[in-house]
Amino acid sequence: MRVLKNWGLIGLAACGLAWASQGLAQSNSAKGPLTPELMWQLHRVGAPSLSPDGRFSVVPVTRFDAESDRSFTALWVIATETGTSRQLTSGEGNDVSTVWSPDGKWIAFISKRGNDQANQLYVIAPDGGEARRLTGVPTGVSAPKWFPDSQRIAFISSIFPDLQTWEDQGKRLKDRASTTMQARVWDKAPISYWDRFLDERQPHLYAISINAGDPVALTRPAGVAIEFRTPGAEDYDIAPDGQEIAFVGESDTKGTRPNSDVFVLSLAAGTARNLTRANLAGDNEPHYSPDGRYLSWSSNVIVAAPDRQRVMLLDRQAPGAAPRDLSANWDWSASEVTWAADSKALWVIAEDRPTRRLFRMDLTGATPRRITKDGDFAGIAAAGRNLVGLQASFSSPATLVRIDGATGQTSQLSRFNDALLAKVDMGKVESVSYRGGNGADIQMWVVKPPNFDASKKYPVMFLLHGGPHVGITDQWSYRWNAQVFAGWGYVTTWHNFHGSSGFGDAFTDAIQPDWVTLPYQDTLAAADYLKAQKWVDSERMVAAGGSYGGYLATVLLGRPHPFKALVAHAPVYNQYTQIGADYGANENRYYEAWEEPEKFQATSPNMLAANFKTPTLVVHGQLDLRVPVNHGIELFNTLQKKGVPSRFIYYANENHWILRPQNSLFWYEEVRKWVETYAPPGGQ
Repeated sequence: MRVLKNWGLIGLAACGLAWASQGLAQSNSAKGPLTPELMWQLHRVGAPSLSPDGRFSVVPVTRFDAESDRSFTALWVIATETGTSRQLTSGEGNDVSTVWSPDGKWIAFISKRGNDQANQLYVIAPDGGEARRLTGVPTGVSAPKWFPDSQRIAFISSIFPDLQTWEDQGKRLKDRASTTMQARVWDKAPISYWDRFLDERQPHLYAISINAGDPVALTRPAGVAIEFRTPGAEDYDIAPDGQEIAFVGESDTKGTRPNSDVFVLSLAAGTARNLTRANLAGDNEPHYSPDGRYLSWSSNVIVAAPDRQRVMLLDRQAPGAAPRDLSANWDWSASEVTWAADSKALWVIAEDRPTRRLFRMDLTGATPRRITKDGDFAGIAAAGRNLVGLQASFSSPATLVRIDGATGQTSQLSRFNDALLAKVDMGKVESVSYRGGNGADIQMWVVKPPNFDASKKYPVMFLLHGGPHVGITDQWSYRWNAQVFAGWGYVTTWHNFHGSSGFGDAFTDAIQPDWVTLPYQDTLAAADYLKAQKWVDSERMVAAGGSYGGYLATVLLGRPHPFKALVAHAPVYNQYTQIGADYGANENRYYEAWEEPEKFQATSPNMLAANFKTPTLVVHGQLDLRVPVNHGIELFNTLQKKGVPSRFIYYANENHWILRPQNSLFWYEEVRKWVETYAPPGGQ
């Protein structure tokens, strides 16, 4: 990459562009607990893109207006040495997906402005001015990336493969939006993903000149589309010589055995070659090394199972060589793989038991070295001599930091939320362990209320995490914020039961195919551990979970447990009807319902409805296609028939998560009222 020249603080000031503070003023008002209302006032900092010399980061920063139920995302430029910052775009819309050009002259981003009917590609100079639109694509634009010459930008657009012109693409979209006939037809699965129904559109790569003009199709002539479920920037990369593109495509032709593969597209020949055909599990996230010698990607090896992401490395200068597994002797799952600027190592994010850390992975295959210590990390970017990323914790939302790649020490760069957080009295966060199912050590987070008094007894709010194959690390959450619950006056816990990621393959896979026994045992053991603490009131314990956590809540409903009330958000309640989920057509790893009906029924909470007696708040969204809304309705109707105190909250405009400010504020208030009814808050 060429070094960005003559673009420092002095040069920016000369252009009359002042560097603004990010809200450093401190409030003199008394501190109080974190509230949902205050939480929705926080700015959310997105993943950074670095200038070629590493001296500046550009980040999207989102603010919310709860009254209008809207969000606004603006771009900010932040100096990576000093943290001095300047707002680059207005933020009257949503400017996202930022990428700095290799020559440092432009920043590309995605936005929907003015008369745009869909997201389009824009560029803006780093020293400000008016953004310039490059595309007018009716099917929309996403995931931009620069070619090495800084003269072209690649992007993804999902097009109708049977139509050749952009005019025809736009006409079909307009016709479908205006017709009263809304039928859809599928001949094979899948038909949906998370919160949207899939159609015949295919995501393809295009390129456009910095001087605009017509986009040029890249993958479409080769006859291979980008993977269709969540096409994004992580699904492709451009070689440093600009002659080849590595991308992720879907090789499954049946629709019931997902198998993403890494393809390489020769731009000269216009042909694509599958590099990972031999692996029947998923291959993802290709990345070229900055010097162009290597291509890395992430790989699973077990089909239809929770499996760690391995880091594969292909030497492009060794024709015929097989890729090497750099993580063969490492039991953690790699994510967010980023090449070091010198091409001698990879920066890797991995769940390291209860903490998501940054690791350095050398090309020798040696055990990766832990770099960071405290806090949760994501959004790593490397350029020049600088390494930046987002750091968060239970007590702090994501903040842009500079990271010392040798020591892991961090320096805070963004301060958008400092003034608001100065008003908040956070609860103390501790990590404990106890003996759970199979005698295993189970890690659990404990967040105590602000101004905790160990001489008093407090109620406990158990949080049951989703997944189940994810781990709860030292992370900030807007949807289930442990500090908010602690601020209500509850000792709030989150335990990493069997099945959680970050504790090794065997621990993660231990709940297959029995999703019930070990997590249930781990939850009861967590309750026993807390009952033994002198500051816990065992008569005021409640449990709440979403997705798999909602499933675990309904498992508790049918079995002995110590909780006075439950919250089941988007719960898997009936395993038979869960085949209607977005992944319901996928072939199961062990057996289908008709093959082993007794085993299948043993993991379905509805089979123990005769035992239901615990007051339960049920929450579900109409747009949820991962756990369809019928589960919440079935559970609520069953509770009503049983005469169990219950309430059903239905969101017509939410999916698997509650994402809108007003809906979220209502959710927090309803959850608070529900748990207070059965377990009054505060120390007694």
